[in-house]
Amino acid sequence: MSAEPWQRAEIPGPKKALVFAKPEVVVTMVKTAKRPLLIVGHEAVNNGLNEEKVIDYMIRMAKTAKIPVVATAHIFGEFVKRGFQPATWMSVMDITNRLQDPEWKGLDGMGQYDLALFIGIPYYMEWVILSSLKHISPDLKTISLGRFYQPHATCSFSNLSLKYWIECLKVIINGLEAK
Repeated sequence: MSAEPWQRAEIPGPKKALVFAKPEVVVTMVKTAKRPLLIVGHEAVNNGLNEEKVIDYMIRMAKTAKIPVVATAHIFGEFVKRGFQPATWMSVMDITNRLQDPEWKGLDGMGQYDLALFIGIPYYMEWVILSSLKHISPDLKTISLGRFYQPHATCSFSNLSLKYWIECLKVIINGLEAK
Protein backbone atom coordinates (compact mmCIF):
# COMPACT_ATOMS: atom_id res chain seq x y z
CA MET A 1 0.00 0.00 0.00
CA SER A 2 1.36 3.45 -0.80
CA ALA A 3 0.38 6.90 0.29
CA GLU A 4 1.06 10.44 -0.75
CA PRO A 5 2.71 12.89 1.65
CA TRP A 6 0.15 15.25 3.12
CA GLN A 7 2.57 18.12 2.45
CA ARG A 8 2.55 17.78 -1.33
CA ALA A 9 5.45 20.05 -2.32
CA GLU A 10 7.97 17.96 -0.42
CA ILE A 11 9.77 15.11 -2.19
CA PRO A 12 10.80 12.32 0.24
CA GLY A 13 13.24 10.45 -2.00
CA PRO A 14 13.34 6.79 -3.04
CA LYS A 15 13.11 5.26 0.45
CA LYS A 16 9.63 5.84 1.86
CA ALA A 17 7.72 4.70 4.93
CA LEU A 18 5.74 1.53 4.87
CA VAL A 19 2.04 2.21 5.32
CA PHE A 20 0.30 0.19 8.02
CA ALA A 21 -2.27 -2.08 6.44
CA LYS A 22 -3.70 -2.58 9.93
CA PRO A 23 -3.02 -0.74 13.21
CA GLU A 24 -2.21 -4.10 14.82
CA VAL A 25 1.19 -3.88 13.08
CA VAL A 26 2.09 -1.12 15.55
CA VAL A 27 1.18 -3.44 18.42
CA THR A 28 3.57 -6.09 17.12
CA MET A 29 6.38 -3.58 16.58
CA VAL A 30 6.01 -2.15 20.09
CA LYS A 31 5.81 -5.58 21.71
CA THR A 32 8.91 -6.81 19.90
CA ALA A 33 10.98 -3.67 20.52
CA LYS A 34 13.61 -3.98 23.23
CA ARG A 35 13.72 -0.26 24.05
CA PRO A 36 10.83 1.80 22.68
CA LEU A 37 10.42 5.53 23.31
CA LEU A 38 7.27 7.63 22.86
CA ILE A 39 7.74 11.28 21.89
CA VAL A 40 4.59 13.39 22.32
CA GLY A 41 4.24 16.93 21.02
CA HIS A 42 1.85 19.74 21.87
CA GLU A 43 -0.73 18.88 19.20
CA ALA A 44 -1.70 15.83 21.28
CA VAL A 45 -3.55 18.19 23.60
CA ASN A 46 -5.58 19.80 20.82
CA ASN A 47 -6.58 16.75 18.79
CA GLY A 48 -9.16 14.14 19.62
CA LEU A 49 -12.85 13.40 19.53
CA ASN A 50 -15.28 14.66 22.12
CA GLU A 51 -13.70 15.07 25.57
CA GLU A 52 -10.88 12.56 25.18
CA LYS A 53 -7.73 13.94 23.58
CA VAL A 54 -4.80 12.16 21.93
CA ILE A 55 -2.71 12.80 25.05
CA ASP A 56 -5.16 10.62 27.01
CA TYR A 57 -4.65 7.77 24.55
CA MET A 58 -0.88 8.17 24.76
CA ILE A 59 -1.00 7.97 28.56
CA ARG A 60 -2.91 4.68 28.30
CA MET A 61 -0.44 3.43 25.72
CA ALA A 62 2.61 4.38 27.79
CA LYS A 63 1.21 2.81 30.95
CA THR A 64 0.12 -0.38 29.20
CA ALA A 65 3.31 -0.97 27.22
CA LYS A 66 5.59 0.57 29.86
CA ILE A 67 7.09 2.98 27.31
CA PRO A 68 8.99 6.01 28.59
CA VAL A 69 7.49 9.26 27.37
CA VAL A 70 9.33 12.40 26.30
CA ALA A 71 6.96 15.35 26.61
CA THR A 72 7.90 18.11 24.21
CA ALA A 73 6.90 21.75 24.10
CA HIS A 74 4.58 22.84 26.93
CA ILE A 75 2.66 19.61 27.47
CA PHE A 76 4.61 18.24 30.43
CA GLY A 77 2.08 20.02 32.66
CA GLU A 78 -0.80 18.50 30.71
CA PHE A 79 0.53 15.03 31.50
CA VAL A 80 0.93 15.91 35.18
CA LYS A 81 -2.64 17.34 35.31
CA ARG A 82 -3.81 13.93 34.14
CA GLY A 83 -1.84 12.15 36.88
CA PHE A 84 0.92 10.86 34.61
CA GLN A 85 4.63 11.57 35.04
CA PRO A 86 6.56 11.50 31.73
CA ALA A 87 10.16 10.29 31.81
CA THR A 88 11.31 13.81 30.95
CA TRP A 89 10.56 17.09 29.26
CA MET A 90 12.76 17.87 26.29
CA SER A 91 12.44 19.92 23.13
CA VAL A 92 11.75 17.80 20.07
CA MET A 93 14.99 18.97 18.48
CA ASP A 94 16.97 17.96 21.58
CA ILE A 95 15.54 14.44 21.68
CA THR A 96 16.16 14.15 17.93
CA ASN A 97 19.81 15.12 18.40
CA ARG A 98 20.18 12.60 21.21
CA LEU A 99 18.61 9.82 19.14
CA GLN A 100 21.21 10.57 16.46
CA ASP A 101 24.11 10.38 18.94
CA PRO A 102 25.65 6.87 18.92
CA GLU A 103 27.20 7.54 22.36
CA TRP A 104 23.91 8.48 24.07
CA LYS A 105 22.81 5.86 26.61
CA GLY A 106 19.15 6.85 26.81
CA LEU A 107 17.11 8.63 29.45
CA ASP A 108 17.84 5.89 31.98
CA GLY A 109 21.48 5.20 31.04
CA MET A 110 20.58 1.68 29.87
CA GLY A 111 21.44 2.11 26.18
CA GLN A 112 20.07 3.35 22.91
CA TYR A 113 16.47 3.01 21.83
CA ASP A 114 15.53 0.73 18.97
CA LEU A 115 12.06 2.18 18.31
CA ALA A 116 10.84 5.77 18.51
CA LEU A 117 7.15 6.60 18.18
CA PHE A 118 6.14 10.16 17.31
CA ILE A 119 2.78 11.86 17.75
CA GLY A 120 1.48 15.38 18.25
CA ILE A 121 4.34 17.14 16.48
CA PRO A 122 3.54 19.64 13.71
CA TYR A 123 3.65 17.84 10.36
CA TYR A 124 6.37 19.94 8.75
CA MET A 125 8.61 19.59 11.83
CA GLU A 126 8.09 15.84 12.12
CA TRP A 127 8.93 15.55 8.41
CA VAL A 128 12.38 17.08 8.97
CA ILE A 129 13.00 15.16 12.21
CA LEU A 130 12.17 11.82 10.64
CA SER A 131 14.27 12.65 7.59
CA SER A 132 17.31 13.31 9.74
CA LEU A 133 16.77 10.14 11.79
CA LYS A 134 16.34 8.10 8.60
CA HIS A 135 19.71 9.27 7.29
CA ILE A 136 21.76 9.60 10.48
CA SER A 137 20.33 6.79 12.65
CA PRO A 138 19.54 3.99 10.19
CA ASP A 139 19.28 1.33 12.93
CA LEU A 140 16.51 3.23 14.74
CA LYS A 141 12.99 2.27 13.64
CA THR A 142 10.56 5.18 13.68
CA ILE A 143 6.79 5.10 13.72
CA SER A 144 4.66 8.13 12.99
CA LEU A 145 1.40 7.73 14.88
CA GLY A 146 0.12 10.99 13.42
CA ARG A 147 -2.91 11.29 11.23
CA PHE A 148 -1.05 12.05 8.03
CA TYR A 149 1.46 10.00 6.06
CA GLN A 150 5.07 10.71 7.01
CA PRO A 151 7.27 9.25 4.26
CA HIS A 152 10.51 9.56 6.25
CA ALA A 153 9.33 7.29 9.07
CA THR A 154 10.02 3.57 8.99
CA CYS A 155 6.24 3.08 9.19
CA SER A 156 3.33 5.50 9.06
CA PHE A 157 -0.42 5.65 8.71
CA SER A 158 -1.75 6.86 5.39
CA ASN A 159 -3.75 10.10 5.39
CA LEU A 160 -6.70 9.32 7.68
CA SER A 161 -9.92 11.00 8.71
CA LEU A 162 -9.96 12.15 12.33
CA LYS A 163 -12.56 9.55 13.31
CA TYR A 164 -10.72 6.61 11.72
CA TRP A 165 -7.38 7.78 13.15
CA ILE A 166 -8.81 7.77 16.69
CA GLU A 167 -10.26 4.29 16.04
CA CYS A 168 -6.77 3.12 14.98
CA LEU A 169 -5.21 4.53 18.15
CA LYS A 170 -7.82 2.67 20.20
CA VAL A 171 -7.05 -0.58 18.35
CA ILE A 172 -3.35 -0.13 19.14
CA ILE A 173 -4.01 0.51 22.82
CA ASN A 174 -6.40 -2.43 23.09
CA GLY A 175 -3.85 -4.65 21.37
CA LEU A 176 -1.15 -3.59 23.82
CA GLU A 177 -3.50 -4.19 26.76
CA ALA A 178 -4.16 -7.75 25.58
CA LYS A 179 -1.54 -10.10 26.97
